Amino acid sequence: MSMADLDMFQGANDHKNFRRISRDRLLYEMIRSAKRQDSKSTWKVLIMDKVTVRIMSHSCKMADITDEGVSLVEDINKRRQPLPNMDAVYYIQPTKENVTMLLSDMAGKTPLYRDAYVFFSSSISRELIADIKKEPTIKSRLRGMKEVKTFAYPCFPFNKNNSVIILTFEGNVQMNLEFFALDSQCFITDHGRALEEFYGDEEVNRKGDECLTAMANRIATVFASMLEFPFVRYRAAKSLDPTTMTTFCDLVPTKLAAAVWNCLMKYKSLANFPQIETCELLILDRSIDQIAPIIHEWTYDAMCHDLLDMEGNKYIYEVTSKTGDFERREVILEEHDPVWLELRHSHIADASERLHEKMTNFVSKNKAAMMQQGARDGAQLSTRDMQKMVQALPQYNEQMEKLSIHVDIAGKINSIIRETGLREVGQLEQDLVFGDAGTKEVVEFLKTHPDVEYEYKVRLLMIYAATHPEKFEGDKLTEILELADLSPDDKNAVYNMRFLGGATDTTSSSNPFSLKFDAGKKKRGLRRDRPGEEAVWQLSRFYPVIEELIEKLSKNDLPVNDYPCMNDPSPTFHGASHSVSARVLDTPSAHSMRSRRGSFSRPRNSDDGFSSESVLRRTTSEFKRMGKRIFVFIVGGATRSELRVCHKLTTKLRREIVLGSSSLDDPRQFVEKVKALSPNEISVDDLEI
Repeated sequence: MSMADLDMFQGANDHKNFRRISRDRLLYEMIRSAKRQDSKSTWKVLIMDKVTVRIMSHSCKMADITDEGVSLVEDINKRRQPLPNMDAVYYIQPTKENVTMLLSDMAGKTPLYRDAYVFFSSSISRELIADIKKEPTIKSRLRGMKEVKTFAYPCFPFNKNNSVIILTFEGNVQMNLEFFALDSQCFITDHGRALEEFYGDEEVNRKGDECLTAMANRIATVFASMLEFPFVRYRAAKSLDPTTMTTFCDLVPTKLAAAVWNCLMKYKSLANFPQIETCELLILDRSIDQIAPIIHEWTYDAMCHDLLDMEGNKYIYEVTSKTGDFERREVILEEHDPVWLELRHSHIADASERLHEKMTNFVSKNKAAMMQQGARDGAQLSTRDMQKMVQALPQYNEQMEKLSIHVDIAGKINSIIRETGLREVGQLEQDLVFGDAGTKEVVEFLKTHPDVEYEYKVRLLMIYAATHPEKFEGDKLTEILELADLSPDDKNAVYNMRFLGGATDTTSSSNPFSLKFDAGKKKRGLRRDRPGEEAVWQLSRFYPVIEELIEKLSKNDLPVNDYPCMNDPSPTFHGASHSVSARVLDTPSAHSMRSRRGSFSRPRNSDDGFSSESVLRRTTSEFKRMGKRIFVFIVGGATRSELRVCHKLTTKLRREIVLGSSSLDDPRQFVEKVKALSPNEISVDDLEI
């Protein structure tokens, strides 16, 4: 790709969302650029490793790759058939194992492929470059390398011309794209065991630091790929007094921010990488919001992943075949589905009503449907009517199938809600979070609902533990857990909620659960109803903490002592100067309305940013010119409610909000992770940043 093409490509990015930019870089900047002018054949082989194949699959479809001339996709770690007349595109991690396989493929007298276009997912080390240089036969076969002549230095052997020939990589050989784009505004670094790594009993510092380094490298590739240079802000450690013991996890945002900053400093030498700040990055961890991963989120997207047995975004269902047998089918619930795109962030009651209206309108307006209905009623169809019916039938069947799938999904979700009494559980969850319920209500619920779903009880009591941390000091929590009849493993999930509260003070006590929260004796009402906002739907009162943090960040109201900035010229260990906020773009925000408690009936003429009109209007026009991007990264797993908030605030603040995390967890996954927590305490003297 020429520099002119690259500039034109980057100029077009103003109107492309995060995921689209990732897709275009992989297809155009990498695969399309791997071509030779003197060859009639454009077909090539694409070779990837286990990580990069997943990165590719999250951003591109197989049809997209084929359209760019890829006839075969191979795994670098598997034995492959020699294709000496074809070129190969390598998209691999810069690891010792991958470089060894590359040399095995392309070095020697009989390489597997004619030439190799090598693209590394992140920065390659000098040691690995040296390993490649040692192979004399590979130089002419690697299209991503070039010779650079320079003056000789004492450390280099020089030839008779008093110059040295050094083999170096061209700039575009390092794709710097090693993240997983799950959504148009969401990526993960694929560190699903991040919580366990940071809370491990043994070798916690070594494992935790290794995890943070790998995570930082992948986060940095987001900004290298997007050509963005961020203000890097992070949640400060709650206690940095040298005499106080703190947890490794409490220091994670600080250490990760420093690691990301170091990576960004290396990228500043790249061509076209901005030299001044162009966006904002806020690094958080799961301690800022213990509730969001556990509480029932009542949107269509969250309910699908919470209540249905889905495999990622894959929904499997059964239909009756022509022979009368049941046939298993699957559908991917992603942004290419317009119905899913419109309804995913809608309350489940709203989504159900919209689907009913869509089905009714579709059947009443579609010619094939009306004629089929007329035939069933005994009306005679003319030849012209039959011709129109045949013409409309393919489109009718396709659209009807898409709608029917979502009607089926919504129906199953509503059945589960009714049959399991989930609405009562959800109401108590939200009352606990907003301080309208306490121990008395929880005990009463457990006594009057002995048959409630086991999983619901565990999550309810985890919320109770987060809102009533003082109960760890006495026997009350133990009594409630006995009343709930939880297993020892599930009791651990409840007890371990104390570890997500941030820094703690240790006290000598025979009680193994005698840890006091830093926020004081009692935590009543972890949320407050937001002024000027009304909950349009029942059980939609809850909101994740990042909603307030992002709005404050956008308005420059985020406290710099609690959220310091790495870019500040004189940052302190506890915070940064107040000059930080003055350098960040201030963008005015609009206001939406929601009520404290609504109903399951849909108000007319309401637009909370998720109506079909507003969603489709934003989707069809993609992203018009907005303010500076905001990136929010959460260590320890993000949630679908937090992703919903990022989409909502993108419209509200007119700034693209991109959510990043070590993983995107559903409640069951998160509960299992919490069960394994066991923090290791360290002193500030042991801290290395």
